[in-house]
This record gives sequence, structure tokens and C-alpha cells, in this order.
Amino acid sequence: MIYFLVVNYYSTNLVTKLIRSFPAEKKNEYKTIIVNNSPDDDSIDTLKNEDVFILNALDNLGFGGGCNLGINWIYTQEPQAIVWIINPDAYLEKNILPQVELFFEAHPEISILGTIVHTPTGDVWFAGGRFIPATGAILTQDLLTNTDADYVACDWITGCSFIINLRKFDECPQFDPAYFLYYEDFDFCRRYANQGHLIAVTKQFGVLHQPSSITNKYVFRKIKNSTYGYLLSLDRYTNKAVFLLRLVRLILYALILMIVKPQVAFGKFAGVFMYCKRLPKGHWRSQSLS
Repeated sequence: MIYFLVVNYYSTNLVTKLIRSFPAEKKNEYKTIIVNNSPDDDSIDTLKNEDVFILNALDNLGFGGGCNLGINWIYTQEPQAIVWIINPDAYLEKNILPQVELFFEAHPEISILGTIVHTPTGDVWFAGGRFIPATGAILTQDLLTNTDADYVACDWITGCSFIINLRKFDECPQFDPAYFLYYEDFDFCRRYANQGHLIAVTKQFGVLHQPSSITNKYVFRKIKNSTYGYLLSLDRYTNKAVFLLRLVRLILYALILMIVKPQVAFGKFAGVFMYCKRLPKGHWRSQSLS
């Protein structure tokens, strides 16, 4: 069984469009789980039916926290399921469910699979992620255009279209709740890759995505959370020298942006402050002495 998992935050109109892109004639082959991160907005309840389940969070859990609520629920129902996490502002190009089932039958070695993501105009928005620990570079890279392979191994995949093969996990996989929004997908992939799981991306099936149609409503929060998630990821997966160099560059860039894009600059400074707040006392002193 395929479970589509959608995290909603005041996006009922987008979730409605997404659900309408699911095949109407194959409802016995999939279910839709909506985690409602905006519990004071009950408009999402209009989508509830025997195939669409709504899990109301008590508060906004962020993307990773919302996914955890949904994954845990699915795991209790069917621990061998395929969980397809998909953004509210994305939708299926066509009925691709048979391809998904056949893909995992042919490639049971894959634990976490990303799909190719196109914009509505047909441009490739995501086709693979690379990470270079020696420089701290977290990159998107088109790994699919010039290959006929069923999939390509990669370092991370976007949470926009993110498939988890639960049968590959001895315990229910979880996003790290330290991340609220942004880079939780990168951390998820790197943690499980370090445990031996195969991360891959495919163009056998994909989704259409309207980039930033949700988060651009909240620019300051978007930049704050992405900056915090970026620093947290660098702290975990690079060395001290790379981290400090990247941090200095980020701060200098934010100072320049104060002139032309003050809202973005303040968001970056807020993200740095948010990261520093979570550090144990004496962290910077121990960094300078090491």
C-alpha cells in the first residue's frame, strides 16, 4: 500500500489540487494522510473521507515534526508500507502508482527515493542532491538528464517529493525535531545514509511543483529557519574549520544585504541567533581552544 503524506499549513486550496491529481480509479491502492499543522483552520476537514485521514497537530510542529506524526501513524497501521511525502504545492503529472509499485519490486535495495521534480513550465527543479563535506557545499545537481538508469544514488533528496520504503527500516524512521523547517530532508538522508541506507533519485516518475508558493508568504521566517537549518547541518556534517568559514561568510553577506534586502538580512541574523541559542554554554570558548 502507498500512503501519501502531506503536511498542511493553511494550504487547503493547494492540498485540494494535490488530492485531485491522485488517480480516482485506484483508491484501493493508496491512502492519503494529511497532518494539519494549522489546527485553528478547520477548512481542511472538508477533504476528509474514507481514503483521506486527517491528523491534527496540537500546534505547528514544522515540516519534520509533522512528517513524524504521520509516519508514526502509518507505521502502526502498516510497517511495510511505501510512504510518499509530498508538498501541498506539488501534484502528480499522471497516474504513476503502478510504476511506483513496480519500481520498488525491482529495486528493493533502496530505502529513501526522491523523484524528479519539474516546474509547471517543464523545467527541472530537482534531480538529485550532492554534499561535499570538505567544503560544506550542499548542492542540487541534475543527475538524471543524461542517464537512462532506473535510478542514481545521491547524497540527499528534497522533501518536496520524498519516498520512504518502510520495509528497509527495523524501527520507524524519524526526522530530527531539532529542525523546524528547511534542511530536515538533508539531515534525514545523511543520518540514514551513514547507517548504510541507500539514497537515490529517479526520473521514472515525478511531480510538478510551484516553487515557494507557500513559504514566500513568510520571507523573514523562511530565511530564519533556512539559515538555522543550514548552520545546524554544517555543524553536524563538516569539520570546525569549514563551519567557521561558512559562518563568517554568511554573516558578511547578511551585512551587505542590510542595504538592499533588510528583511532577508534580519532573517539571516535571526537564524544565526537561533542556532547560537541551542549551543551549550562554553561552546565557542572550547572551539577557540581546540
